[in-house]
Amino acid sequence: MLRVAAVQFEHRADDKRYNLRRVEHFAEEAAAAGAHLVACPEMCLLGYWQLRRYSADRLRELAEPTDGPLVTAVRELAVRHRVGVGAGFLEDDGGRLFNSYALCLPDGTVRVHRKLHAFEHEAISSGEGYTVFDTPWGVRMAILICWDNNLVENVRACALQGASVLIAPHQTGGTSSRSPHSMRPIPLRLWENRREDPAAIEDEFRGPNGRGWLMRWLPARAHDNGMFVVFSNGVGRDDDEVRTGNAMLLDPYGRILAETWAADDAMVVADLDLDLIPLSTGRRWLAGRRPELYEILTRRFGTERDPRTARFATEPVTLTPSDRPTS
Repeated sequence: MLRVAAVQFEHRADDKRYNLRRVEHFAEEAAAAGAHLVACPEMCLLGYWQLRRYSADRLRELAEPTDGPLVTAVRELAVRHRVGVGAGFLEDDGGRLFNSYALCLPDGTVRVHRKLHAFEHEAISSGEGYTVFDTPWGVRMAILICWDNNLVENVRACALQGASVLIAPHQTGGTSSRSPHSMRPIPLRLWENRREDPAAIEDEFRGPNGRGWLMRWLPARAHDNGMFVVFSNGVGRDDDEVRTGNAMLLDPYGRILAETWAADDAMVVADLDLDLIPLSTGRRWLAGRRPELYEILTRRFGTERDPRTARFATEPVTLTPSDRPTS
């Protein structure tokens, strides 16, 4: 068994000290619960959606290298409490910026993933590779950040590299989607009035703008690849949007082991039974793959777009030349 915790918390924009204290709080809580690992949300050490409004120079002022004060502090938490601690930050690598996530292990090792499909700001680059690694607990893990998880190829690639547990930090729910049948923004007044009318915000978090959207795809990532998924997320106000939390842990059959729809900072804990993986449906399906059929998945059609253009598209999207209307 591997005991894992998934966290949701409301960050404060640009307030590194406060956000780090929240990570410290959940690291202590996870350690007290006997967890081996605790995953906090994407970009939680800095804040997220406000970054799109900043200049590139301001982003560089806020960014830190992987050996900077923030990640060093999280690493010290992991070593001190003997628990793996994951948290998102804005990385500066010689002037290049990345939406990154550091998983600090209790042996002092730090694994950093750079978001593969970064769209938050034109000055933030996308990463170039998968982050799959062994851990002190004898289980191989992977990290994919937010939209990385929405592309099925990414999760499959991690599974094929031997990952059994996927750390999936997000800032999602309540977004202004371009799609006619996807998420919609949640009125800020519902969040601000959550103490007086908890039912109203809970309905939103459990409805189509929150949990309902997650249930369309998140269990499938776990089931189809025979992986445990550790979903952490922001909750509450994120600039002018409301994140829906819904922190949860899923097993290799896509079943939810633990979850919350609380309109508050929260942590859920579950024991991952690693013996479920070898004969899980997804693993058996993977064994029946026919790679010779899949060349089309790596072929470029000339219709590909960068993540920002794809994320904020307002015109109909064509995937292949054959999708284009004929005159």
